[in-house]
Amino acid sequence: MKYINYLVVLLFAITLTSCTFTENIYLNEDGTGKFSIDMDGSGLMAMVPEDSIKSQKAVDTTFSFKDMFADKRDSIAKLPKADQERLKKLENFSVRTKMNPTDKQFLFTMFTDFKSVGDLQDAMATMDQVKGSAKGSDNPLLAAGGIGSNNSDLKYTYDGKKFTRKATVLKKEVLEVENDSAEAYKMIFESSTYVIKYHFPKRVKKVSNSTALFSEDRKSITIEYPFNEYMDNPDKLNFEVEFEK
Repeated sequence: MKYINYLVVLLFAITLTSCTFTENIYLNEDGTGKFSIDMDGSGLMAMVPEDSIKSQKAVDTTFSFKDMFADKRDSIAKLPKADQERLKKLENFSVRTKMNPTDKQFLFTMFTDFKSVGDLQDAMATMDQVKGSAKGSDNPLLAAGGIGSNNSDLKYTYDGKKFTRKATVLKKEVLEVENDSAEAYKMIFESSTYVIKYHFPKRVKKVSNSTALFSEDRKSITIEYPFNEYMDNPDKLNFEVEFEK
């Protein structure tokens, strides 16, 4: 399927330059809401020579995992039952890719609605699990696990009075590479940033993260952290939000 191959190439290319990764949550008072992970790789487009993109057309396309899985149902039927059940949890996610060579724009968004933050964390855990099962560019698991893993179990809680984000580190993967390769990998993400933007139905009284910035109405918070440090230490972005009564 051309979307799968395109997505794989997109996600690989986006790691070759500095990017901004943004985790967005729009939370309603009843616990439902919207979630998205945005990756802005426009810096990559700025690196491409003008001559090589003159003939390229702008791309703005959206697809859902549910439709993709339906198209790949024969391949999915051959997967282990456990993998099929994991994919089922991702059916409500959609992906939008937007690339405009003229405007030097390269955006990727994975988004979904959720009925509770518990549903959301189940889906996030599934994304991490399916990465290890993906073999071959035609495997739908590969596209489903497109967001980078930092070996953590991310959980959200919301009870109307408080909201928490907690990542528990599962293990440290040791990657054996030569010194030059290790330094190059570090430099790739050195100028990249991970941004959290959460929007709540109530005014925020306080946040346990001292770097959090508040919107004027105190219903939204923004936290930024170096991307490579977040990947190494995901628990650095653990925090609790307490709402005004």
